[in-house]
Amino acid sequence: MPEFVTFCRNVFVPVTNVCRNNCGYCTFRRSPDDPEAKLMTPEEILPILEDGKSAGCTEVLYTLGEYGEELPQYKQWLSDMGYTSTVEYLEELCRSAIDVGLLPHTNAGVLNYTELETLKPLNASMGLMLETTADLDAHVSSPGKEPSGRIKTIRYAGELKIPFTTGLLVGIGETLDDRINSLQLIAELHEGYGHIQEVIIQNFAPKPGTPMADCPPPTDEEMMQTVLIAREILPADITIQVAPNLLDPYILIQCGVTDLGGISPVTVDWINPEAQWPSIEKLKQMVRDIPLKERLPIYPEYVKNGWYSDRIKDLVISFSDEDGYRKV
Repeated sequence: MPEFVTFCRNVFVPVTNVCRNNCGYCTFRRSPDDPEAKLMTPEEILPILEDGKSAGCTEVLYTLGEYGEELPQYKQWLSDMGYTSTVEYLEELCRSAIDVGLLPHTNAGVLNYTELETLKPLNASMGLMLETTADLDAHVSSPGKEPSGRIKTIRYAGELKIPFTTGLLVGIGETLDDRINSLQLIAELHEGYGHIQEVIIQNFAPKPGTPMADCPPPTDEEMMQTVLIAREILPADITIQVAPNLLDPYILIQCGVTDLGGISPVTVDWINPEAQWPSIEKLKQMVRDIPLKERLPIYPEYVKNGWYSDRIKDLVISFSDEDGYRKV
C-alpha cells in the first residue's frame, strides 16, 4: 500500500459544450443549434470561481469542447463577446481565475504549439486525454480524436515544459494490446521531456441516448489489469490516477493508483454529471486506512523544480508547503 494517496480540491467550469467531435459515448457535446448548447460568459463564470475560492479550492478546471470555431454559429458567439478565438477567451478566463486566487488547469482538446505557448504562463498545468492510440468506431465522427493529432499536442506540451495530464479511456472498443501501446507511447513522451505528471486510467461509463449506450463498461478485472500494466510500463515519477466518482478506488490503489484527481465541493462533474463527487469525508472512507494528502494542480516535483511562470508564482508559493503539497 502507498504511504498516502493524493487529491486536489477544484472548481469545474464547462466553458463551452460546443465541439467539433461527436464521440460515440459522450453526452457533454452539443452542436450550436441545440437549445442546450452553451458558451459561458465571464459574468457567469466569476461567481463560480469566487465560490470555489471560498470553499478552499486551489484549482479551476476549465473544460470545453474542441475547436468550436470550426462551427460558424459558435464563432459568431465568440465574436459577439469580443474574441476571435477560444484560446483568446481562455486567456481572459485564466487571468480572472488567478486574480480570484485559483490556479488554472485547462483542458481544451487538441491545441497547436502556438496555442499551448499562449496559455502556458496562465496555467499551473494543462491536460489532454490520449484515450487510445487505436482508430476506433467510437471516434469515426471525431476528427480531434485522430491519435496523431493528440500525440502532437502532448509532445508540444513537453517541448514547452508544461506540467501535463493525459490518460486512457478504458472500454471504448480498444484491445489489451492497444492499451499497452498507448501506455508505452506516453512513457516514451515522458522520457523525452519529463512533463507528464499524471496518467488517468478512466473507465468508460455507458450513457443513455448515446450510440454506445448498450456497450458494457470495463470489468473490475480489466481496470485492475490496466492499472497494473500502467504501473509496470510508466516511469516511477508519473502518478496513476482514477476517478473516485466513477468507481471504488480502493482495489485499484492496491494495484498502483496513488491519486484520486480533482474533487469539487461546489460544482458537478460536467462530463459525468450523473456521478456525484464524494465529499472529503467520503473520500477518506473510500481509501480506508490510507492517509489522504492534498496537492495542487501542479505536482510537487514541478513546484520544487520551478515549472511555473512569474504570473502564477506568488499563488503557487502561497499554496505550497516545503514539499510542494498543499499547505495545511
